[in-house]
Amino acid sequence: MGDEHGTVVIGAGPAGLTAAYELLHRGAPVRVFEADEVVGGISRTVERDGWRFDIGGHRFFTKVSRVENFWHEILPDEDFLLRPRMSRIHYRGALYDYPLNAGNALRNLGLWEAARCMGSYARARLRPPRDQSHFEGWVSARFGWRLYSIFFKTYTEKVWGMPADRLRADWAAQRIKNLSLAKAIRNAVLPKRNRKDVTSLIEEFQYPKLGPGMMWERCAEEVRRRGGAVQTGTSVTAVHRDPQRRRAVAVTVDGAAGRRTEPAAHIVSSMPISELVAALRPAPPPEVRAAAQDLRYRDFLTVALVVPSEFSFPDNWIYVHDPGVKVGRIQNFGSWSSYLVKDGRTCLGLEYFVSVDDETWRTPDADLIVAATTELEKLGLTRPGVVEAGYVVRMPKAYPVYDERYERNVDVIRQWLAREVPNVHPVGRNGMHRYNNQDHSMLTAMLTAENIAQGAGHDVWSVNVEQDYHEEPAKGDGRRSTGREAPLTPAPPLPATTVAAAIHGDGQSSRPP
Repeated sequence: MGDEHGTVVIGAGPAGLTAAYELLHRGAPVRVFEADEVVGGISRTVERDGWRFDIGGHRFFTKVSRVENFWHEILPDEDFLLRPRMSRIHYRGALYDYPLNAGNALRNLGLWEAARCMGSYARARLRPPRDQSHFEGWVSARFGWRLYSIFFKTYTEKVWGMPADRLRADWAAQRIKNLSLAKAIRNAVLPKRNRKDVTSLIEEFQYPKLGPGMMWERCAEEVRRRGGAVQTGTSVTAVHRDPQRRRAVAVTVDGAAGRRTEPAAHIVSSMPISELVAALRPAPPPEVRAAAQDLRYRDFLTVALVVPSEFSFPDNWIYVHDPGVKVGRIQNFGSWSSYLVKDGRTCLGLEYFVSVDDETWRTPDADLIVAATTELEKLGLTRPGVVEAGYVVRMPKAYPVYDERYERNVDVIRQWLAREVPNVHPVGRNGMHRYNNQDHSMLTAMLTAENIAQGAGHDVWSVNVEQDYHEEPAKGDGRRSTGREAPLTPAPPLPATTVAAAIHGDGQSSRPP
């Protein structure tokens, strides 16, 4: 099958739409199929009754100039706001600066608890835990058990829904490596303006005034204007391959226009890689299907509550480490952009990390709004009776889970796809089952477009290097790494990289949390 059939792109999130836009820029025909009724994936802007919600929070910051240029090619400069970055941790009624500030933490903890934390830290430095292969061992070795239990354990277990000693340490390393206790104290004593050498110390970021969905709605318009097709409400139900030729040849799509088969010379897939495997016809061998079925995801819902502006706060979001409530994080949409809220009020988005079909996910919207209101009051962030309205937004498969088996599972799938259907190109967070930022996802799509249109031969799986996302641009030393760092355009061939997630997702051009 020749290239006259063009490329089918599965999914109209940041990765899918970037791939489509870049392919059209290179004169390659494109059709995009999105199962949802709106574009943007988790980077959409949800609108209800004139209120706009950013699902998970998307700080537009990147060290990659071509991603920066793309953003400003899609949206004019006047559509971007320059926003201050601020996040804090809520623990036992007090708000702690994030990243940790020694003076602030000392005041909130009190002298006795602070002394116990420092003693715990000293013990960990002298006699670190033997097993640092998991999150709990790795972090407690570097902060001590008491600081770990206060500032990392509860929140992390809320996000991932599993004990912290079952999570791999590799994705902890890149988020915390440069945020050592010694550096936290040094930064408190000798602060520097607008530091970018530590992952979470970025002080400003860009933000589309109507939320991140504004970027992707405009990008979809541009794809259509340039001759590409973007069809929402249209699912890809099968990816057909020719085992003899070792190529994918077509997809079956199902939408308002009915079911039909679309031929394709290439397929760019941002759908969850487990769903891609399940859609292949004929089916892959049992070991590949088993690897796909063993991959897990964390689902997500936001309860957005409208409150008077007196209950606003300056943070983009507050991390909730209190174990007595289920909420994991609270966004203040008014702190992202005044265009998301209405005069005299703001909207607080309470974020819950859940699993589809668990008790919270199954709870009716009205009951979730009541429960979230109660938690907001319990945390002391509002008074009883001030919530004026509430909305619930559910997002399945928001985050790939990075348990002790994910890396092997992804490797099995990757190797089989590369051998049997090399014209199927996974991109993006769920497409590659790795914790990509929005700019990472976009860069995987950009390189894939070059591979398809120009035969560039980029190893897209090597888009990451360096141990900290917002540090200096990567130097390409070939180390295995975590997927959350400043992306590098790699020269092929490079070794496969590990997949990763973030602790708090604080530097996101998209996060968890």
